[in-house]
Amino acid sequence: MKEPVLVIMAAGMGSRFGGLKQIIPVDEAGHKIIDFSLYDAWRAGFRKVVFIIKRAIEADFKAAVGDRMENFFEVRYVYQEIDRLPAGFSVPEGRVKPWGTAHAIACASEAIDGPFAVLNADDYYGVTSLQAIYDFLSAPHAGNEHAMVGYLLRNTVTENGYVSRGVCSIRDGYLTQVVERLRVEKRGDDAAYSEDGGESWIDLPGDMVVSMNLWGFQQELLGEFTGRFPAFLKENLEKNPLKCEYFLPLIPNAQIQEGKGTVRVLPTRDVWHGMTYPEDLEDLKEAIGEMKKAGIYPRELWKDVPSIGKKEEA
Repeated sequence: MKEPVLVIMAAGMGSRFGGLKQIIPVDEAGHKIIDFSLYDAWRAGFRKVVFIIKRAIEADFKAAVGDRMENFFEVRYVYQEIDRLPAGFSVPEGRVKPWGTAHAIACASEAIDGPFAVLNADDYYGVTSLQAIYDFLSAPHAGNEHAMVGYLLRNTVTENGYVSRGVCSIRDGYLTQVVERLRVEKRGDDAAYSEDGGESWIDLPGDMVVSMNLWGFQQELLGEFTGRFPAFLKENLEKNPLKCEYFLPLIPNAQIQEGKGTVRVLPTRDVWHGMTYPEDLEDLKEAIGEMKKAGIYPRELWKDVPSIGKKEEA
């Protein structure tokens, strides 16, 4: 079996947060939020990581994160740029928005050489979640058998505004559909979403399972990310040239609906923490401090991790 690869989507600049949130320190030791995902991934067993970044943030990202991680992982960098499009397509005039998370994976396809986990750079996922996805990927599976870590919705919302979440339908432990809801807000122990800018709301139970973009895919699926992009562009460019997004869930949804693959849902009780808004930063710092007090993390994450050191660029 090929060794599982960790793929981290780090190209976003964080528009609602207001800056390059991937490299903001979140504790007294100067760790970034991505350090905790990487540390949990290393403890789970991952030794290869692919960072998806933009050229514009390359120097800052490598200085803050990448150069250090080359001491502990076999690292590759790939670049998600707005002009990385299939032949025959060009960037619409006025478009500045990236093409989305499925486009990020398409950009990274040549750098991924085994089954792979996908996660966001600006989310905290939790210890058991990274272990669950590594255990799935390191076990024998057919090329069309994939997985997703499923979080309880109440564990994934912020007090400080709205978030995007993949609302999941599940049958017998397997995903039947995931629908991206772009405006989800906390309502006590539950939540609600709006599709009209907040004019009307539809309630969501807090114990509903949602996706936080922590997926486990077999390498064979990579062709779908690249292969379906031209059809997506043909269908959406005319309707919404400046803002249409090629979302990652489109690919597993298509596999499920066409009977080409399965997605096992790996349930977790881990609590998400993120930096969607500036106000989230203090909540995150407090949560990390509590986890350190509980012994979940040491004061200095990488102090006792053996160094290897290796880098490649694609």
